[in-house]
Amino acid sequence: MRSLDDKARKAKGKKAAIGPDIDLDAYSLESPAHADVRDLKILPQADREKMALAGLDISEGERAGTYIQKDAISIHSGSQQDGLEIIPIKKALKELDWIQDYYWKLASVDTDKYTARARLDLQNGYVIRALPGKKITLPAQACLYLEKEGFNQNVHNIIIAEEDSELHIISGCASASHVTRGLHVGISEFYVKKNAKLSFSMIHHWAEDVVVRPRSVGIVEKGGLFLSNYICMKPVRSVQSYPTIYLVGKGAVARSYSLLVGSPGSELDVGGRIYLKAKETRAEIVSRAITNGGNIISRGDIIGEVEGVRGHLECHGLILNGGLMHAIPELKGMVDGVELSHEAAVGKIAQDEILYLMSRGLTEEEATATIVRGFLSIDIPGLPAPLKAEIDHAVDLSQQEVM
Repeated sequence: MRSLDDKARKAKGKKAAIGPDIDLDAYSLESPAHADVRDLKILPQADREKMALAGLDISEGERAGTYIQKDAISIHSGSQQDGLEIIPIKKALKELDWIQDYYWKLASVDTDKYTARARLDLQNGYVIRALPGKKITLPAQACLYLEKEGFNQNVHNIIIAEEDSELHIISGCASASHVTRGLHVGISEFYVKKNAKLSFSMIHHWAEDVVVRPRSVGIVEKGGLFLSNYICMKPVRSVQSYPTIYLVGKGAVARSYSLLVGSPGSELDVGGRIYLKAKETRAEIVSRAITNGGNIISRGDIIGEVEGVRGHLECHGLILNGGLMHAIPELKGMVDGVELSHEAAVGKIAQDEILYLMSRGLTEEEATATIVRGFLSIDIPGLPAPLKAEIDHAVDLSQQEVM
């Protein structure tokens, strides 16, 4: 543990490999006190409304369990389904010896100053675990919430789908209506064991001047499936996210989907990398991005290291009202017998498509909205109905702002 701290201290000033640099000292680490909340219905109405926009179901009727953190304080955690564990990570580090087998085992503390900050100034975060053989079909939910203006929230999350289990998570990030600026640093480590299935859907609903620095790494064992969905369609100052997934067992599969909207002033540098390290592994990275005046860099990288693996990368972008759209697809085949492909396109809505829909009775605005809605619709296989409904709802809420 001491060596990890030493590495983090050495990396305190290390800039990220990509994206704009951020002055960490411009944000506060002093969190106000927040009381435990046993019944989510007693949360203030304004908080409930904001959290709902990030996918939180206050009634918990369609959820298997819940974790909520305000600023640095865990205010609610618990499971409603047998075989599902939801624990604040600080509690897990104190009480569970086995958590050391997972904590900082995939992510590196010395990657950059953000990972160093998360290590040295950890506030909380969650451990969500499906026990061996348990099928948790209702989504578990988590919400990381900024209530203090100018606060730097540092979290570490560990997600484990044990052998032959099934786990679905919807993780929402949001800020209170009075918050205008803040910094969120999040470390997430994903473990998908043999023949397990994990889907993780992240919905961001931050304020316009919030900076977000997630650092995520996942590993998928033999026969495992990892679905990762990222939705950022609301104004935000800067997001820099480049999760890495390692497929290490025969037949492991990873699929990554992103829906992005860049509003004026936003800087989104989002993508993902998947390593195919075992036979018969498969990977798919799909991105849909619209710039409405912001700057978007959409990255994707698939590396085939053994024969008989397959990967596909798809990146499509629309420029509606100015801004920058930069697609960076990368494929690397390291041996004979890999099958890797990609398609990337950046452009605008075709005028003939608008005219066709107008000929069917739609106004120009309605026609454009219909095309945008279709562009953002991605068929994500393997999601339970409640989770798919939340993703569709997030897209619907954002469509009007896009226009």
